[in-house]
Amino acid sequence: MSRRLGALMLAVALVGIAACGSSTTASRDALRALAVKATTTTVAPSPPTTAPACANPEASLRPGPLPAPGALPAGSFMSAIRQRGRLIVGVDQNTLLFGYLNPASGHIEGFDIDMLRQVAKAIFGDDGQNQETHLQFVAISAAQRIPFVQSGQVDIVADTMTINCAREVVVSFSSVYFKAGQRILVRDNSDIKSSADLGGKRTCAAAGSTSISNVVDVSKTHAQSPAIPVQVTDWTDCLVALQSGTIDAVSTDDTILAGLKAQDPHTKLVGDKFTDEPYGMAINLSHPEFVRFVNGVLERVRADGTWTAIWNRWLGPGTAPAPPAASYRD
Repeated sequence: MSRRLGALMLAVALVGIAACGSSTTASRDALRALAVKATTTTVAPSPPTTAPACANPEASLRPGPLPAPGALPAGSFMSAIRQRGRLIVGVDQNTLLFGYLNPASGHIEGFDIDMLRQVAKAIFGDDGQNQETHLQFVAISAAQRIPFVQSGQVDIVADTMTINCAREVVVSFSSVYFKAGQRILVRDNSDIKSSADLGGKRTCAAAGSTSISNVVDVSKTHAQSPAIPVQVTDWTDCLVALQSGTIDAVSTDDTILAGLKAQDPHTKLVGDKFTDEPYGMAINLSHPEFVRFVNGVLERVRADGTWTAIWNRWLGPGTAPAPPAASYRD
């Protein structure tokens, strides 16, 4: 953990050096994802806050047999990706442990990234070149996840993205590959102890996430005035705001908060989980065969121990629970 944390704390310095004209390979590599983010800024409105009815938002399309990389169905989206030579993925670069830019290597790393590597491996084979050749990372904010999938700027998004009914109207989701829950992060001298104490408190979350509406809703049940939502672009912006005292709390998935807490020992997680946040990979609605293919990959990584190994690598050796079970609607 300390090695990863140290690498992340160097990120700002490295990017600053690179922006000033450093010619080092690490600096150039670190800026590749940032350059995409800087030049593609289309952001569509968030999905409606009133979700349409759906029987089971976690139910995805059932996979068939997983084809070998050299035997992908002709005319399929997977075959087109293989012919292109790279899988274009939308990811976060600011969430420690799930998707963050490691300036020491110049690569984006984390749980979500390793799951995407498994998808690339299934398309291109295990030739040792997935990271350098067959994956193209596009660093996006939470608000850009859906529009980038809809527009085809990325093939797939894995970015601590909760599956819900409202989002399933505009994108398709894989089966659940991780289950989180929303909690609260505060300064270590804060008197906030749970969601019951958030009424009237300035509470930060990333724009385009479900966290803002969740925290407002839960605070309404405990206080006369709801939490005061503060929206930012990236989760690390919330941490900076908490450190400066311009907000009172950060509330989002416990997985994201764990990464923020690891960056500042003067913060603490408080309260129990007050939501369930099932993560899925988002895919364009026009590619159901790719959804089934990805679900086949997820079936394999659950069964062969890969999911457990990825958990243990990023979230603590020997602490992995059973992988989340898949649910299908056909």
